[in-house]
Amino acid sequence: MKFGNILSAAALLLSSNLSFAEEVPQAVIDLADSLMPLGREVVLVNAVKTQNTQGKSLDSIKTLDEKWIATAGIDDFMSTLMNNEAAKFLTTFEASKPYYQEIFLMDNQGANVAMTAKTSDYWQGDEDKWQKSFANGKGDKHIGPVKFDESSQAYLVQISIPVMDGDAAIGAITIGINLDQFGL
Repeated sequence: MKFGNILSAAALLLSSNLSFAEEVPQAVIDLADSLMPLGREVVLVNAVKTQNTQGKSLDSIKTLDEKWIATAGIDDFMSTLMNNEAAKFLTTFEASKPYYQEIFLMDNQGANVAMTAKTSDYWQGDEDKWQKSFANGKGDKHIGPVKFDESSQAYLVQISIPVMDGDAAIGAITIGINLDQFGL
C-alpha cells in the first residue's frame, strides 16, 4: 500500500462522518467475505467447543489476562495456545498467503483458544473484534481500522469472523491482514 494512499484515506475518514467499514476498500471487504468459511473448519469449531465446555468464569479469564499482559516473552500457557491442533491449522493457513499476519481463535467469552503469534492480551472480550464478530451468538464479520504495526513496520487491518456451530456463533477468529503485502 502506498503511504500517500493511506494518508489520503485517513484524511478522508477523519473528515467524514462515515464509519471505517464504509471506507474499507472493496478488495478487503471481498476478502472478509471469502474468509467466512474458515469459521466452520472442524478443527477450529472443536477447539472452541472444548474450551467453551470448561466453564471458565470471566473473573478467572481476567486474572489470566492480567498475568498475560505482565509476562515478557512466551510462557508455557501461551506456548500451549501456539502449539495445539487449532494453532497448527491456523499457522498453515497463515502461511498460505503472504498478507496473513497474526491469526487467533477465541471462545464464547473472547478468551484465546489458539494463536499463530503472541497477542498483546489473552482476553479479547472487551474489544470490537470479538464483540462484533461473535455478535451475541448470532455471528457477523467485522473489519477493524487500519493501524500501523510497529513490530512488522506495516499497515494492518484485522478481519474478524465468527466460529459457527450450526446457526450459532460459539467463538470468533481474527485474521491480521498486512496491507503492504495485500497490494492495495
